[in-house]
Amino acid sequence: MVTVTIHGEKRKFAQGTSYETIAADYQKEYDGMIAVVTVNGKIRELFKKVTKDCTVDFFTVKDDVGYKTYVRTATMLFLKGIYDLFGAEAAQESCVEFAIGHGYYVNVAGKVPVTGESAEKIKARMQELVELKTPFMKRSYPLEDAMELFHSKGMTDKERLFRYRMSSAVNIYEIDGYYDYYYGYMLPNAGYVKWFDVIPYEDGFMLLLPTKKNPTVVEPFDNRRKLFETMEASQDWGRKAGIETVGDLNDQICSGSMSELILVQEAEQERKIGEIAKEIVGRGNVKFVMIAGPSSSGKTSFSHRLSIQLRTLGKVPHPIALDDYFVNRELTPRDENGDYNFECLEAIDVKQFNEDMIKLLSGERVELPTFNFKTGQREYRGNYKQLGADDILVIEGIHGLNEKMSYALPNESKFKIYISALTTLNIDGHNRIPTTDGRLLRRMVRDARTRGASAQRTIQMWPSVRRGEEENIFPFQEGADAMFNSAQIYELAVLKTYAEPLLFQIPKDVPEYYEAKRLLKFLDYFLCVPSESLPNNSICREFVGGSCFNV
Repeated sequence: MVTVTIHGEKRKFAQGTSYETIAADYQKEYDGMIAVVTVNGKIRELFKKVTKDCTVDFFTVKDDVGYKTYVRTATMLFLKGIYDLFGAEAAQESCVEFAIGHGYYVNVAGKVPVTGESAEKIKARMQELVELKTPFMKRSYPLEDAMELFHSKGMTDKERLFRYRMSSAVNIYEIDGYYDYYYGYMLPNAGYVKWFDVIPYEDGFMLLLPTKKNPTVVEPFDNRRKLFETMEASQDWGRKAGIETVGDLNDQICSGSMSELILVQEAEQERKIGEIAKEIVGRGNVKFVMIAGPSSSGKTSFSHRLSIQLRTLGKVPHPIALDDYFVNRELTPRDENGDYNFECLEAIDVKQFNEDMIKLLSGERVELPTFNFKTGQREYRGNYKQLGADDILVIEGIHGLNEKMSYALPNESKFKIYISALTTLNIDGHNRIPTTDGRLLRRMVRDARTRGASAQRTIQMWPSVRRGEEENIFPFQEGADAMFNSAQIYELAVLKTYAEPLLFQIPKDVPEYYEAKRLLKFLDYFLCVPSESLPNNSICREFVGGSCFNV
């Protein structure tokens, strides 16, 4: 018998008891389904067995690590359905490309008929495995054996990925004869994946899953068409560049041709910024360019580069930050925890903003405010503006796409731009990189450099930042006149050098340690790219330093 301490209570279990069995005794104490456990501070899957005295705690699907485990398991279950119904090649060629809301887009590369009938068959096969509670088996393979296994199965993307692994072994999962590799944890059996849907979409299918907030309900698909097209265009650019996965990127790094790749992608981004500028000018009566996007999207660098492009077309851009219209600190709303909520619309003096903009539009000379973040007060320092025939205001802020922010301005005078770092590079065909990971690493590196913030603090704040984005930015993104993807295919290899030392500083006895460990494992897939190769106007410079712009 071994002693297991849970919530301060010591209990005896037979040696070899699974953590799944132990978790079942405590499930009633949790709102969400238990997905993984921690054993003496280390995350373990539920099918693991207790071997010695230990302290155990639980993560549910309402926790980040538990939710990611659910998504990962559902994804492998979906690919197992493809494997059983349409063959091994169809599963191998299917690529889990990106997320649109709570839908995960899987491009089936023409190997599966994209029809409602196919979607129903896949869903039915998944449901059969759920009802059978088909187990997921995990086995550690020597690295060379793992490479040989996936080579024999035609999964060359995984073989290429493993070529750059420093570890001597790799964990591989198997469900009923289907083998795959995933970075992260897996649920014990298919019976845990109770909530999902499958619908046909474009060249593949959307695997619809619950949200972390409401993990037992699959909501109808929110078809964000503009976002999909923007991400698909970036995915297509990666295909043409020959870099779809981290293994491809590492190959390029080893070939010594990264400087050229960086210049090519920078030129591609500049071309797209130029096209947006031409569209703005082509409309003839645009006076307000409204730019919004989630945290660490590179909005500031983008605004500067767009302003330069507008100047080449004869316009005179003037930057305005919506943050300068913050209400005075004592008037700022507070959230449910009593903290100031700087991200809600009510934190902005919307009425004053609209009055000033209308006056500018009518040709009046207006003194614009500057917000003093130290004193928490709005100040007037003689910053006067008056719009001439060629003047354009470039307005940046998280509420820029919300019509309530600019309710008084005529629609024809506004041009709205949504910007985000939409990562489309994959670890391999079945392991996507969440766009939030790239933005979190960007913010971590920038805040450590410019604000002296620790990585622990950045991770601690991230859920609050994400909630603000979900409420104030994402609902309005499809209303944008243009979307710009600021993610660069090489940037994670650049950020790695800066992020790893910050993540290693997070101690083991804090909640943020688990996320730090996950990110360190994720960054371990990448070879490093020195930042010296980056142009000084690169969006990546906004985060690693050395930008020619005041960012």
